[in-house]
Amino acid sequence: MRNRGSVVLVEDQKIALIKRNRGDSVYYVFPGGGIEDGETPQEAAKREAQEELGVTVTINECIATVEFEGTQYFFLAEIIAGVFGTGKGEEYTNCNSNRGTYLPMWIEINQLSSINVKPKEVAIKIQSIFEHVKGSISTVS
Repeated sequence: MRNRGSVVLVEDQKIALIKRNRGDSVYYVFPGGGIEDGETPQEAAKREAQEELGVTVTINECIATVEFEGTQYFFLAEIIAGVFGTGKGEEYTNCNSNRGTYLPMWIEINQLSSINVKPKEVAIKIQSIFEHVKGSISTVS
């Protein structure tokens, strides 16, 4: 069991996800990873964004926690520096082929319910939050 910190990055009605191809399955995960000794969940999420995506982020509020093989924390975050997709973490440098492939990408928020995102309950929550925000913005204008 290992606790994890993950980032939720949303820009222009798109969300940053990691597309995983592992064996016969294709699924999407939020950028993030295990919390190291002495690290807070926020620090882990920030480090993982750099390693997996190549970006520096500001961590905002925790929008979800999920209990699955430890506690997983999901933080809204904003990119403040770096180039998306230039991560250099061990996911990209370790040639251990049984880990599958990792591909950072932007996905339209309205597609979250139609793709295999893990954990699904976080994807659904994000979709409802941001579709609600989009709806209230459009009714104001």
